[in-house]
Amino acid sequence: MSITNESELIGMQKASEAVACTLKEMRKFAKPGMTTKELDNYGGQILNDLGAKSAPYLTYGFPGWTCISINNEFCHGIPSDKKTLTEGDLINIDVSAELDGFWSDNGGSFVLGRDVNQHQKLIEASKQILHKAIHNIKGGVRISDIGFLIETEAKKRGYKVIKNLTGHGIGRSLHEEPGEIANFRDRFNMTRFKKNSVVAIETFISTTSTYAETLKDGWTMVGNKGGFMAQHEHTIVVTDGKPIILTEMNEIWN
Repeated sequence: MSITNESELIGMQKASEAVACTLKEMRKFAKPGMTTKELDNYGGQILNDLGAKSAPYLTYGFPGWTCISINNEFCHGIPSDKKTLTEGDLINIDVSAELDGFWSDNGGSFVLGRDVNQHQKLIEASKQILHKAIHNIKGGVRISDIGFLIETEAKKRGYKVIKNLTGHGIGRSLHEEPGEIANFRDRFNMTRFKKNSVVAIETFISTTSTYAETLKDGWTMVGNKGGFMAQHEHTIVVTDGKPIILTEMNEIWN
């Protein structure tokens, strides 16, 4: 969507605060021994208390309130009472929701407890790359140039990007124009970021894979060549200068 007045900006801010608060609290709540279903129910309750509705559930009938992916799962992991969190797990939580007709999306990967499996370096790379990408976005910038920046920064650190997972426009529904904000230079994408538009910018930084494939459950995605992936995501408003980071209170950069 494009922000045309103050009430739309306020609506986007409220929806964004709901998903950002939920993500932050879920990250704090996660403990070894807990199931991903327990963690998801906790997040679902926060969204409900804030008057927000789960976007993947509303849009796709996803079997959970949030997406929780663990270790070799890249994204869209289904919360389950059969999956128990353990010390050192690489966890990704993606929270998107609708509130009063406005939609927002954010996510982040983190290590649970001590970094016994050495995932922190990958996570820091993803965080830093997202920060750099967002702070290079303004009206008129080519979407493909931001993709090039993300891939270049990943390669510099010895990582790859997932080519079939992208950021996207958002606001009045979960996925809007521009449909794909890729993590690489898509030479066929001539689109430029537009001032006042709302977009979800996300990194997909991986150790060995370049594509994500869907498992038999129809949701969970893993790498075509295995390995691990870190994702970080903010919903922003594009301006002529520094973007407005609507989901900043999720503290994924802290």
